[in-house]
Amino acid sequence: MRDQRRVRCTYYIESAIAPAKAAAALAGEQSSGTFVALPGESDRLRHRHAAEIVSVRELGARQPSLPSRARPDRVTAAEVVVDFPMENVGTDIATLLSTVAGNLFELVELYACRLEAIELPEDFVAAHPGPAYGIEGTRKLLGGAQGVLVGTIVKPNIGLQEDEYRIAVRELANASVDLIKDDELMTDPAYLPLETRVRVATEELRAAEQHTGHSTMYAFNITGDLAGIRRRHDLVVEAGGTCVMLNIPAMGLPALAWLRSFADVPIHGHRAGLAASMRHPGLGIAYPVWQQLARLAGADHLHASGLGSKFYEMDEHVATNVRSLLTPLGASLPPLPVLSSGQNVHTPGPTYQAVASTDLLMLAGGGIVAHPDGATAGVRSLRQSWDAAVASQPVEEAARAHEAAGDAALSRALDTFRAG
Repeated sequence: MRDQRRVRCTYYIESAIAPAKAAAALAGEQSSGTFVALPGESDRLRHRHAAEIVSVRELGARQPSLPSRARPDRVTAAEVVVDFPMENVGTDIATLLSTVAGNLFELVELYACRLEAIELPEDFVAAHPGPAYGIEGTRKLLGGAQGVLVGTIVKPNIGLQEDEYRIAVRELANASVDLIKDDELMTDPAYLPLETRVRVATEELRAAEQHTGHSTMYAFNITGDLAGIRRRHDLVVEAGGTCVMLNIPAMGLPALAWLRSFADVPIHGHRAGLAASMRHPGLGIAYPVWQQLARLAGADHLHASGLGSKFYEMDEHVATNVRSLLTPLGASLPPLPVLSSGQNVHTPGPTYQAVASTDLLMLAGGGIVAHPDGATAGVRSLRQSWDAAVASQPVEEAARAHEAAGDAALSRALDTFRAG
């Protein structure tokens, strides 16, 4: 009997042949089909394991997006929906990716192929634990912090010696920021090993909390050789650290799932490198697809880029990314969306307008550290900008009100980080 549980995928494709024929090539390549008939490829096998084309919607003619052996002047674009029997996949994430995002990208018939959406069976979703902490667990570890969480990155991101690193962490911790993170480039270099960073940062965070009364989480980057992930995680936890960071595209989703199986602290999921499979609109995997797999694998925080950022994504795409992270996925906890890449006091207003949520972590490196009055004023100005955004108050008006009350942090930030 054919498994009625289906993995439903929506693809954007381009082909020089009829889209229905191209869709059939895709479905066959990724299930029971081959380019020639084979002994043993019975009707029973095809009925039970073949992918099923649900729909094909033509989108018109255009120039091909991708190179191939042939170079037609025009191809036909289409949206195709394909169902894969869950029996082919089981509940393994790597097998799922091999099925829905494997060799299909290499098919000669396709001049574009992008996985735009995925619907996972309940049994697949339920087989994975998802985030252990997510939004609410992170807030709890931060002493019940409310509203948008404000985070930052140690800057300069690489090259600091131990004494320089200590000064940088001390300034950020005393600024009452909610989260500090290592840069994705900072792993375990000989000049400033992870062990040293863990020792120094935990000392400085404890001292700052005694002074400010504010809890700060530090996401230590434990990206590196697979065999050493547990050792590095344990090093952080045994020293009293409260968060670890993993560069998911570099390490892979199975590595994230393995870390989740023993992690005692939240996992801050970085996405450096993801654009290699996401940036071209005719190739790869859309963010709303990838984030479902990353959160099932156990990421508690997931980077979603940022509105008005220094990176390529349009604001509406970033807003879609954030909304996808906040959309329920089975019984698993929602992860904390992380906004980054050039965030400053000008971005809370447009961000809140676009996503209408304060369940966010805004990471601002230069937007905090480069404030002319220091990191404490930088953090305060961001919180003030978010308060104005939630209250539907123009940020300039809020700045004038704060300045009239003797606090020029927001006004100074608006001048320093001019919009546009």
